[in-house]
Amino acid sequence: MGRGIVVLGLVAVLGLGGWLVAQSDRDDEAAAKPAGRKPVPSVLMASAPLDAQAPTPLGPELNAWIRDMARKLEIPERALIGYANAELELRDEMPGCELSWITLAGIGKAASDHGRIGDRTIESNGATSPPIGTVPLGVPGGEQQETSAAEGPMQLSPELWDEWRRSARDGREADVQNIDDAALTAGRALCAGGRNTSDGRGWWQAIESYHDSELFLQRVLANANLYAALASSDVTPSSRAVRAVKFAIGQLGLPYVWGGNGPQAGAKGFDCSGLTTAAYARAGVQLPRTAHWQFGAVPRVRPDEEPQLGDLVFYGNPNTKIHHVGLYIGNNLMINAPTFGQAVQIHNYRSEGDDYAGAGRPAN
Repeated sequence: MGRGIVVLGLVAVLGLGGWLVAQSDRDDEAAAKPAGRKPVPSVLMASAPLDAQAPTPLGPELNAWIRDMARKLEIPERALIGYANAELELRDEMPGCELSWITLAGIGKAASDHGRIGDRTIESNGATSPPIGTVPLGVPGGEQQETSAAEGPMQLSPELWDEWRRSARDGREADVQNIDDAALTAGRALCAGGRNTSDGRGWWQAIESYHDSELFLQRVLANANLYAALASSDVTPSSRAVRAVKFAIGQLGLPYVWGGNGPQAGAKGFDCSGLTTAAYARAGVQLPRTAHWQFGAVPRVRPDEEPQLGDLVFYGNPNTKIHHVGLYIGNNLMINAPTFGQAVQIHNYRSEGDDYAGAGRPAN
């Protein structure tokens, strides 16, 4: 069965075992480039022409962009420089790929928390200190999954590194532990075979070829989507809403458990309202325990207004019973605990024939 995911414009849903995955068409407006100048800030592009041969120092305008994005997205500045430079280099090397720095950032977060795993740091020259070996996958409170050998901040396998490695600086040997080299090599691997990552199917195939794990793919999608929502927002979202969304992202892969309140409460997983209750409790907001009571307790979003990052999205009949709730993460997506036999996962918040009842906003 074909699979397609992209950061923007997700419209359809396919079932795959315990996961639901989304398929998309390209958002041409978001990808548009103004004529006669370098590309301006957008969700799909780095917002300034960084020099791939000299990542630091940067000019005042570029420094301001890096500082702003690093603060807003909570990505180390040195890692963000590596992602943005890799995108801009690949615009010349593989222009048909249209790879976004946001996709690379999503991989960097899922792979090694942008080089910070185990209290590591990225030095000014881009090297991780100390070096990063293979990072096992796992879910909160559960066993870690078997993970193929990989190294560095982007968790590149030996096969991908051997085939696609390239140094970001002329005259220097490529180093898998260097964020500039690793991000550029990761981008070249994602773009292999003439893929167009601005197309939903191409994006999914690229990430799947990088690391064929549903949990890894869900984490990349969730984090890239969060970064896209934050980077493209004119108003900084509530820190409480962001904390709730980040908590929910951290629960991806846990099983649906009827009445479950998560590993911290002694359960293996969550039900739908258990997830939203725990997410907002982490953000300092107390919610009623059931979807129906949450619907009546939170301020309502107007029907003509799109949900915002962190809003709760509800399903059912308000006059009888609201039976399901999810946490909106932007770009028409939610994180939810769907039903028995499904993992906590990303899902389109609207589908044909659904019983969507509206959205509520626990935090402003």
